Amino acid sequence: MAAPWLFCFHHAGAGVSSFARWQRDLGDAAEVVPVLLPGRGPRSREPRITDAAELMGELQELILPLLDRPYLLYGHSLGGLVAHALTLALEKDGLHPPARLVVGAVPPPHLRNLLVRSADLADRQLLELLVDLDAIPAEAAGRDVALWRRRVVPALRDDLRLAESLCRAGAGTRLRTPLTALAGRDDPVSPLADMAEWADYTDAGFRLQTLPGGHFFVRERSVPRLLREVAEELRGPFQDESSADQDAASRLMATADRSER
Repeated sequence: MAAPWLFCFHHAGAGVSSFARWQRDLGDAAEVVPVLLPGRGPRSREPRITDAAELMGELQELILPLLDRPYLLYGHSLGGLVAHALTLALEKDGLHPPARLVVGAVPPPHLRNLLVRSADLADRQLLELLVDLDAIPAEAAGRDVALWRRRVVPALRDDLRLAESLCRAGAGTRLRTPLTALAGRDDPVSPLADMAEWADYTDAGFRLQTLPGGHFFVRERSVPRLLREVAEELRGPFQDESSADQDAASRLMATADRSER
């Protein structure tokens, strides 16, 4: 019996390090596949993508070889918008959608949260915002500001522009896929009331759950443990995975920075 895939999409300005230990908590309930977007880690020589349609074309090409068995999508913050847009694109193209879409720490596209609206802030203002959100150390907006401006801000700004494009593309469109929204109890960017509005984005069943933590609760073990429960609902007499499945998954995971995983 083959476990379902769990494709994971990271937040803005980041790689896949948040998912590094998830397989330990998922066990054999699902096989974790972190998806690294272009322009970071081993993909740093590739141009970053800021257009939703362009990114959807690339992601569909990456995961299509794996869609002959059940799978879940999880996206955190920016990654939630990516996962939602991918689900929408798959449905529109008549392809096999996920068994469930799970989004964390990002309101639905029509709300455009604080981070999404910050793409055009001055460098120091953007870094100060991230410090306030406990996303980066305080030194990033202080003594180390020049380093962070050079290494972090350009990628982060492009990711926020991608988020804007994803919001424009996905606002108000309802899915035929079940959807779960995860809210951090102390998240100042994506409060529970905003996360609840994801209910208007699916006709196939909606769940809203709160977890301990702020905007980056993805770093806590509560998320993969919850996703294990979701994945276990899918387990059934699936066909054994083929060598072609294994090869395709290996190629996709090879795009992730293994130093972060």
